[in-house]
Amino acid sequence: MELMMTARSSSRKWLVTLATFLCSGIGANAQYFRTADYWKTHRGEITIGLGASNFLGELGGRNQIGTNFIWDLEISQTRPAFSLAYRYYLRERLSFRTTITYGILAGNDNLTTEYARNTRNLSFKSDLFEGAVMLEYHPFLEELGHIYDLRGVKGNRSSRIGLYVFAGVGACYFDPKAKFNNAWVKLRPLHTEGQGLPDGPSEYSNFSLCIPMGIGIRKQMSKQVSLGAELQYTKTFTDYIDDVSGNYYDNSVIRSTYGDMAAYLADPNLTGGKYAEGEQRGDPTDKDAYLFFKLQMNYKLYRYKSRNKHYRTRLRRQKIVF
Repeated sequence: MELMMTARSSSRKWLVTLATFLCSGIGANAQYFRTADYWKTHRGEITIGLGASNFLGELGGRNQIGTNFIWDLEISQTRPAFSLAYRYYLRERLSFRTTITYGILAGNDNLTTEYARNTRNLSFKSDLFEGAVMLEYHPFLEELGHIYDLRGVKGNRSSRIGLYVFAGVGACYFDPKAKFNNAWVKLRPLHTEGQGLPDGPSEYSNFSLCIPMGIGIRKQMSKQVSLGAELQYTKTFTDYIDDVSGNYYDNSVIRSTYGDMAAYLADPNLTGGKYAEGEQRGDPTDKDAYLFFKLQMNYKLYRYKSRNKHYRTRLRRQKIVF
């Protein structure tokens, strides 16, 4: 009988020891493993971008007849760009972003040796403001440390480089100008293609809807900061960012209505004469577009919703294992 009681007591001790070991193991895992919903603690993110902008339209371009998309890019007309954005992660790999971007667009026919464009001799520059909302998909996520974040264990390294693609919808504001007597003059009020005149086209708006799309990469530098680069192509629904779209209007009518400056900027060609009314000035079937290339800094906004003070402190002090 005494032997049986001793065996039972020994069994209880082993069970208590085993339970204690399992609980401590579970506690350790809960403390050091990154949980599946850890990303929810930093769903918000602020992004600042600085880079370059370039115009894709009728003016300037490569030494050939005008073509669509980036094949007609004129590198020398690259101008600065700046952006500010807020990103919110709907899912771990799916995010929603609102962005405000400022850039300068420019084009000049005297930069190409293609005869028709060079002879046309038109030029412009415009400040551009774009506001857009975008949906992003992140097939590869950037993270610090190892996959399991288990302190003191050297496991598989997590990905240090993230990749994402995006597309959205937005609106842009532009106001084309040209240089006349060493001063920049707004072109829209000069009606250079006879806008609003008899048998001329309608006046165009300074606003247009646009569709931004592109690709970006990111590298995690710390728990809250990552750096990256992004290339964005934006297609618009206007052909007047450069004030050039359709055909030449009767230059004498433009002169009599809006003055000598308007007549010159409507047709400053190098042939010594004036193009006849109805001759091609632009291509209304090919809407304007532009590019942004930006270097970006992303800052994660951490939120700790748990009421457990020790849990919040553990997340804040979480160590990253390399």
